[in-house]
Amino acid sequence: MRYLLSFGFLLLLQACIEKRAVDVPPNIIWLVAEDQSPEFLPMYGDSTTTLPYLSSLAADGVVFDNAYSPVPVCAPARSALISGLYPSTLGTHNMRTYNGYQKENEPSIGIPNYSPVVPQGVKMFPQYLRAKGYYTTNNAKEDYNFKKTDGVWDESSSKAHWKNRKANQAFFAVFNFGITHESQIWRQGDAPLLVAPNSVSVPPIFPDTEEVRKDIAVNYSNLIRLDRQIGTLIEQLKSEGLYENSIIFFYGDHGGPFPRYKRALYETGIKVPLIIKFPHQEKAGTRNPDLISFIDFAPTVLSLAGIEPPAVMQGKAQFGSYKADAKSDFIFASSDRFDEQVDRLRAVRHGTYKYIRNFNPEISNALAVSYREQMPMMQHLTKLWVAGKLEKNAAAWFQTPKPLEELYNLEQDPYELNNLASRAELQDTLIFLRNRLNKWIFETKDLGEFPEKELIEKWLPEGVPKKLAALNSEVKEDKIYLSHTDPELSILWKKTEDSVWSIYTAPLAKSKSIQAKAVRIGYTDSPILTFD
Repeated sequence: MRYLLSFGFLLLLQACIEKRAVDVPPNIIWLVAEDQSPEFLPMYGDSTTTLPYLSSLAADGVVFDNAYSPVPVCAPARSALISGLYPSTLGTHNMRTYNGYQKENEPSIGIPNYSPVVPQGVKMFPQYLRAKGYYTTNNAKEDYNFKKTDGVWDESSSKAHWKNRKANQAFFAVFNFGITHESQIWRQGDAPLLVAPNSVSVPPIFPDTEEVRKDIAVNYSNLIRLDRQIGTLIEQLKSEGLYENSIIFFYGDHGGPFPRYKRALYETGIKVPLIIKFPHQEKAGTRNPDLISFIDFAPTVLSLAGIEPPAVMQGKAQFGSYKADAKSDFIFASSDRFDEQVDRLRAVRHGTYKYIRNFNPEISNALAVSYREQMPMMQHLTKLWVAGKLEKNAAAWFQTPKPLEELYNLEQDPYELNNLASRAELQDTLIFLRNRLNKWIFETKDLGEFPEKELIEKWLPEGVPKKLAALNSEVKEDKIYLSHTDPELSILWKKTEDSVWSIYTAPLAKSKSIQAKAVRIGYTDSPILTFD
């Protein structure tokens, strides 16, 4: 009898522990490195640097071998991360649409600063976490390619940190690291090198020259600086007893900082490093081969937090309570405008094959993007091309016309140098991927076929965003009830003296100090409703 009672007590205790684990949502941290490809990191086989903190995180977590950004440049990619949808569906496929850093956008080609009107029901996913009680912070880069709505972050600034939350409050914290950004190749060019240029490997897409080796060494040096910065946060988590129970994502926002990496639909431009450390180091030291896109990140975080992802999201939850039943069989990616240059491409990966379609074959892949022209390597490559001194592999990126279609076996040709589109024995594969890409373009309502100025006129019919109608309100039994004619937008409220808006999820206690408004991405907020 004593044995049975003890066994029953243990079962009850285990049930209570499991229930508490479900009831207490996990802390989730994103560590985001700008402009980095997996091939430069030790957990993906590179031995140039050690990167102790990232290597330790990889040892404690799961390393993903097939994670992808849907666009090879930051602002469109971040729109996918924050929404769970393809940029070409959102209207954020061009780099940039909304520029939060300056009033003008691309005046040289007549593109103003504008925020696309995204499909109905699309929201920035951290607001779902806030509605559940999470403390949400972003430090500090936003750059979502649309104007953010209020109510998403408790704090978004260079000082944003989980330490500012209430005691024991679950948190979602994003930390962005700009030290590895493309611009740091020239801005750190005169800083002491932490890696010798003669020790680096030169990818077969570049000439093996002093100039190329120097910029590659700068990138490795920046990765060492990144590792130290990430180490500071990891040590903070450990010192506060948060590391064990937290879920930590480390990833790059698209491919590496070099020419033919960033802004290219080749693997060098869209394949990213991804490590996820789960609570208590679950699955530590393992690798995951699944195809994962940035559109999967938002539903995955919500699922890990016990929140059902909204149906409007195109991505799949990879883990958590609402994990998708089926894995993804395809990766899709797009290219459109990069700053002042336009070149539309679409790509699909399936199994070991990658298919790319060029809509502007007369344009060289080596777009003369003025921002990139500041990089010594880019200047060097252009000089060699003009002089006719680039070898075949490096020269291919500059040549015109481009092929209408490209097909690569990624297993045999990881740098996508041998186009197989004309091979007779692979026509079935070519046709299959061509048709699958056409289907994706149709199903996702790809906006890339429309001229950007035409989209702008549609979204800003008089040159300004449409304004949301006023909220409806009703006060009864000392409660304030709020609603809107658009049931899928967000309703926010705050006390008059507060600066941070909260998500309206239930009737509010009647007060003279309450303000409320409706928000939707791409629209001007509704008039503020004040209760006095």
